Amino acid sequence: MKLISTLLLLISCIFTAGAQNFKPQKVTIEELREKFHPKDTSAPAAILHKIGKTYFAIYSDSWNVVTEVTTRIKIYKKSGYEYANQEVPYYTGGRIIKVNFSDAYTYNLVGNEIERTRLKNDGEFTEKVNDDYQIKKITMPNVKEGSIIEYTYTITTPYFSVFRDWYFQYDIPANYVEYKITVPQFFTYNRYLAGYTKVNKLDTAASVPAGMNYREFTDVFWAENVKAIKDEAYVNNIENYTSILKHELASTNFSSGTENYSTNWGAVAKKIYEHEDFGRELNFDSYFKEDLQHIISGGVMSNEEKANKIFLFVKSRMNWNGDYGYYCDKGVKKAYESKTGNTAEINLILTAMLREAGLIANPVLISTRSNGVALFPTRTAYNYVVAGVENGKSVILFDATSKFTVPGVLPERALNWQGRMIRKDGSTADIDLMPVNNSKELIAVTASIDNEGNVAGKVRDQHHDYYAYIFKERYAEMSEDTYAEKFEKRYNGIELGDYKRTLDKDSPKPVTEEYDFVHKNMSDVIGDKIYFNPLLFFTATENPFKQEEREYPIDFGYPWQDRYMINITLPEGYVVESLPKPVSVVMEENIGSFKYNVVSQNNSVQVSVLFDVNYANVSQAYYRTLKDFFQMVIDKQNEKVVLKKA
Repeated sequence: MKLISTLLLLISCIFTAGAQNFKPQKVTIEELREKFHPKDTSAPAAILHKIGKTYFAIYSDSWNVVTEVTTRIKIYKKSGYEYANQEVPYYTGGRIIKVNFSDAYTYNLVGNEIERTRLKNDGEFTEKVNDDYQIKKITMPNVKEGSIIEYTYTITTPYFSVFRDWYFQYDIPANYVEYKITVPQFFTYNRYLAGYTKVNKLDTAASVPAGMNYREFTDVFWAENVKAIKDEAYVNNIENYTSILKHELASTNFSSGTENYSTNWGAVAKKIYEHEDFGRELNFDSYFKEDLQHIISGGVMSNEEKANKIFLFVKSRMNWNGDYGYYCDKGVKKAYESKTGNTAEINLILTAMLREAGLIANPVLISTRSNGVALFPTRTAYNYVVAGVENGKSVILFDATSKFTVPGVLPERALNWQGRMIRKDGSTADIDLMPVNNSKELIAVTASIDNEGNVAGKVRDQHHDYYAYIFKERYAEMSEDTYAEKFEKRYNGIELGDYKRTLDKDSPKPVTEEYDFVHKNMSDVIGDKIYFNPLLFFTATENPFKQEEREYPIDFGYPWQDRYMINITLPEGYVVESLPKPVSVVMEENIGSFKYNVVSQNNSVQVSVLFDVNYANVSQAYYRTLKDFFQMVIDKQNEKVVLKKA
């Protein structure tokens, strides 16, 4: 089935070509006069060319990796001025890394002459992020609509286990992108090319550097007329689908012998588990034993009850400091004592307590949505850890970093394809992170319309599972009065009265909202007729899918179901002239369905709507199906009930 997109869909098409003949030319008057990009008139800027090369050099008797990148960008609109600000982040690890910008100019057309403005020292600076990372930044001078900017930067680093990621696609169109890699015979790299852009590759060439007695191997990749990658609704992380080339050291082969670095997911997980800031931390238990005895005392408990009680305790006691990672920072003991910690400290504490209580609990490594999909086996592929409890049939996942999660419901940030469980015995297992059951929102409305078209009524809105979790994350700390004010701004013309909600942050029970409302902008009164949307202010008006085509999957985050039951009493002296026709549509492969029915009975109109999306992820092959389906839903919802005077 094509419904659930796999990582295989991320692999780019690579075309081996005989040659590439691009040679950068001088900036021309014609380029400066160009008012818009010929293939994307909406683009605020475009990359005219971006050419990079990575090679090895020996400095102070040590191998260094040098990367040089030359970029030329055309600015079309004021909104493209941001591309005049460029930055290069880099890892230092406490060592000296050389990063330099050079040949940085802004070109403008003054009359019929090309004016060139050089980047001065005050437009370049270095920012220290932390002890291990810095950012080199430039701000190009004299940038206007129509300008062309050009710059080169060079990075020299002693770290060669990975190369810098190379992108062939950006959020603006790119006319030509090229990357050349030259590697001595002593190093072998695994290569990973992801995305959907056509990337050409020149046949590998071998050569001998001048004055050296070893061979080098060169590969050249390039892409032409690359479309801008555009974000849209239901994308978990647009970088997952951007064309990118990655390299990771597989082995070295010197006279002293061969050393292998390439690995698999199981070996990666095992290496992480053996680290003193991970596996060793799971072995500590004295700091929580007394508390654990109190938690699980008081009679016989099932494993489920034990797990829930321990989970609630850790959630209540611990406070997440916002730091990601699967290694502990200050350690579980200090984190437990201070009641605050990073992701690893909190969820390793939880895992250790679950184990001590006799449950089969193990850490599960995750790459968050912001970190991207883990494409190849490396420890940097993960940046998060949760606890998983095996109950014989399935694995229940727990994340105590959020005050509002419940067993089996992870924060949205952690819903990213697959995680990897690491067991005590060293074995590992893939864990599907994506929810399979539909989260539900059930809305019941009892309302009435007066002869002026004003609508008044009562609403009961129940949020289940992920709907409940998201509501809690957004609004649990917000007062009911403040929430009501925001609600009134969201639905222009509505006035809420007697708003109340039932919300237990620790319970898997649904969040329930109940409120009275009056809305004076819901109907059109024309002559002796009244027109109104039967879904009232819940009517959807905009299709989230706007592109003509889409090259990457649709990520809903979780399957969901919206159900509406609405009863509207008609004004005295009016009868129904026409109603929207009922519809029941099921998408192919049961991706989703929409059932809509409006009936008139006695002096009222009853509305029943059931809207399902049954998969968390849907392949881009079904984009047109989804786009048309959502448009049909919106069109149907916007059909009017027509009343006329009897």
